[in-house]
Amino acid sequence: MHDPRPTTDRRSRPNVALGAFLRSRRDRLTPAQAGLHPVPGLRRVPGLRKEEVAGLAGISPDHYSRLEQGRQRTLSDDLCEALALALNLTDVERKHLRSLADPGSRRGSWDRPQQPEPGLLRVMTALDHLPALLLGRRSDVLATNALLAETLGVTFEAGTSFVRWLLLDEAARARIVNWTDYARAAVGALRYELGRYPHDRALAALIKDLRARDPDVDRWWHDQGVTDRTSVTKRIAHPTGGPLEFGVEAVTLPQSSDQQLVIYTVEPDSPTARVLPLMHSSALQAARG
Repeated sequence: MHDPRPTTDRRSRPNVALGAFLRSRRDRLTPAQAGLHPVPGLRRVPGLRKEEVAGLAGISPDHYSRLEQGRQRTLSDDLCEALALALNLTDVERKHLRSLADPGSRRGSWDRPQQPEPGLLRVMTALDHLPALLLGRRSDVLATNALLAETLGVTFEAGTSFVRWLLLDEAARARIVNWTDYARAAVGALRYELGRYPHDRALAALIKDLRARDPDVDRWWHDQGVTDRTSVTKRIAHPTGGPLEFGVEAVTLPQSSDQQLVIYTVEPDSPTARVLPLMHSSALQAARG
């Protein structure tokens, strides 16, 4: 018997995320930044016109309009590269564009329990003189060391959402001096992850909840920025150690790309480097009870 209900083919759905990202990158780019000589007269858009991006990418204006409307669900690698050059995308933005250009390429069982990668755990143990934590999908905490708890003033149990603490807990805003910079980068990392795994419903639900709970998160989400968590400076106001400054680096392994070992590095002989051994001793004493 014929089913009168309409069916929806995933391949025919508009690629809204791709269109929104292209539009946001076009709006932020001026003709001068794109190497164009602006045409005299009042411009109706803050950034480039659609036809200007189309010309830089070597495609027709109609073709580019279809992309921003989400009417072309997938893009070739050559077209992605042409758009990346036209829009002056950064390396992480290029990767994000490629993820958006093939939204059906990554699937998985997102509800499976996450297990820490043994190799990353060994590295974290060897670096116990520096604050470190191991993050999995959706910024879930898989493991931490004692010095991280001493630095941030919070103990994360396995399975805790680090990004939820960072964005919603008032203690995080009080402890992290440059909270705005770090929190905005975390929102960009969530967007980058959602681009890679658009079918992860738990990730989408987390983002929706964070946006609903905090207007800053929602505003940053609309900015369409993407980051990959690497090389972020974090400044901490510690109650006994004083002002601390770390270079936060993320390490991944090819066989476990969904996990990141986040290490708080310090400059040699800096005030932070000199106070860390005392904090480490205090953290170990607290861990022993």
